[in-house]
Amino acid sequence: MAKADKILVLGIDGMDPRYSKKLLQEGKMPNFQKIVEKGAQREDLVMMGAHPTLTPPMWCSLATGAYPMTHGITCFNRQNGTKLDEIGYNFSSTDCHAEQIWNVTAEAGKKTLVWHWPGGSWPPSSDNPNLYVVDGTQPAIVNSIATVDGEFILLADEKIEVVSYKPMSANDTNIPCVVEDLTPKITLDRNLGTRKKVLLTEEEGEGVVTIMPFDVVVSPIKEAKGWANAPAGAKEFTILFSHGMTRRVGLIMQNEEGIYDHAALYKSKKDAEPYVALPFNVFVQDVIDEVIKGDEKYTANRNMRLLELSPDGNHLKLWVSPALDINNDSMFHPKRIFQDIKENVGYPQPFSFLGGSDKVLINDCTGANWSADAKWTAAALKYLIKKEGIEIIFSHFHNIDLQGHMMVKYLKDKDMPTAKLTEEEYQDLFERVYLQTDEYIGEFLPLLDEGWTIFIISDHGQVCPEYKHYLLGDPTGVNVPVMRALGYTVMHKDENGHDTHDINWEKTRAVAVRANHIYLNLKGRQEYGIVDSEDKYDLEEEIITALYGYRDPGTGKRIIALALHNKDAAILGLSGPECGDVIYFTAEGYTMDHGDCLTTTYGYASTSVAPIFAAAGKGLKQSYRTERVIRLVDLAPTVAVLAGVRIPEQCEGAPIYQIIEK
Repeated sequence: MAKADKILVLGIDGMDPRYSKKLLQEGKMPNFQKIVEKGAQREDLVMMGAHPTLTPPMWCSLATGAYPMTHGITCFNRQNGTKLDEIGYNFSSTDCHAEQIWNVTAEAGKKTLVWHWPGGSWPPSSDNPNLYVVDGTQPAIVNSIATVDGEFILLADEKIEVVSYKPMSANDTNIPCVVEDLTPKITLDRNLGTRKKVLLTEEEGEGVVTIMPFDVVVSPIKEAKGWANAPAGAKEFTILFSHGMTRRVGLIMQNEEGIYDHAALYKSKKDAEPYVALPFNVFVQDVIDEVIKGDEKYTANRNMRLLELSPDGNHLKLWVSPALDINNDSMFHPKRIFQDIKENVGYPQPFSFLGGSDKVLINDCTGANWSADAKWTAAALKYLIKKEGIEIIFSHFHNIDLQGHMMVKYLKDKDMPTAKLTEEEYQDLFERVYLQTDEYIGEFLPLLDEGWTIFIISDHGQVCPEYKHYLLGDPTGVNVPVMRALGYTVMHKDENGHDTHDINWEKTRAVAVRANHIYLNLKGRQEYGIVDSEDKYDLEEEIITALYGYRDPGTGKRIIALALHNKDAAILGLSGPECGDVIYFTAEGYTMDHGDCLTTTYGYASTSVAPIFAAAGKGLKQSYRTERVIRLVDLAPTVAVLAGVRIPEQCEGAPIYQIIEK
């Protein structure tokens, strides 16, 4: 029999129990505090995570109650079986070999919504009419596939002579007032399909998120001429969209005191009215315009903010978010709910990922964009509850993890050349992300009074490492430096004797690829294998011993916490054919920020990698604390017991009976 009629799983990617607990004690998360005070959970809010501590495998484990070696999604990317340097995106439900809890609840007649769950949810794995699924193909935002134009900064100045679009030309976001010579800084791999990627430096892998390259448009500012309706004293500039294929014009205008304090964009100088007004330092949402991508034209929405405008009107800086096709319903099942949400709630919000070391961009652009997405997400979920009669929701929101990637490693001043702010400034920015999350949680508190049961959970937290990170455990490709130093990975050289990005397979015995996996270059299995099968175990032993012996030359500390044969890693739920021959985890103090380390890892500034767990509402004990170890795989069976349905078939967790009302 069901103990709860309506259940909301509020998944917040990257939410850290240790850091959240700190903010609760400081009185800074009042909405989350209400859940904790009313609810049932551990005193430390910790949920023991599984491994690897990465988005798709952990959300898949939350959904199935099964460990990665059972459901088959064992890292952010999948491994090509024969080519060790080739990986592919790992979010598809077709790669999940365990039953998801939402298929069980839908089968039991309960209207169930799966909202942007990035692990085992899309495409829908059941055709039951009670199942509603929205996206889940990537971690960022709902409907990311609808992105038809990228994020960029417009710099307009009277000293600039020519309008131009400069792709990937800045990555230090402290942009000077006038940029005359912007050249591409770094190549960003945006390919989500199968790809080869060899990492010689941290910035070539996941480390790029802290110095994310972005496009810049530069334009002269001139006296406004030839306009149908330009005010006296107005100045004009040009803005390029669609990588330069779409041109729009803008006016910079004065207030009554003669100070230039606002701007506007027009589709042409012939238009009497602008299609968007841009007051200074105001977040402007849902700017609708035509976008060109490839040979197609789309109607898209995007957000903007006028960041700088000199009083004399001779300098302007404008942030422009990515644009989403407002008619792309391909990630909504059933498709009709896309139009319904669009008309009654608003457009899905674009994904912003600028910030780097610029507090204004972090707070007023990326942060404001995530706040807009939080409001839209909450409104959409509540609308579907009312309109469709949804009874059970499994939802995911990615604001902490993606914003945290830009700043968490800077919470401790480690003299990094990419850090442009002080330790205290980064800590303040990081805290604001959690305050934003608290506002998001607050959107759902009224549901408790309507008989809902609410779970606050995450897949992992994020840590600030104490020391320099060594390139080992990056999930985005082949990690070269440490394995090269140990003599297992050998690179081809260029004419100057420097390493290229091409692996010398005739001399390479093993590679570290993806977050926690080392594969031997085995004969008969790999395309260019050189290791005999009878030598496999001994070579694994040699690699494990070498990993434990590798030391940080600065501290003398080991950088590896644990290394195991594939068969032995079964004790951590990470074994079998989808895993490497050796499974390893980086030591506390040396992790990237999550993914490469154990779930018990702590970091500087009260950070940790464990997921969070808190729950309140019908069917749960009130104001109750348990000493039980709550595991990530326990969520699905606990929801099943509360909903009065069977436990998913491959589930390996157990219901958290200690917090359930008898």
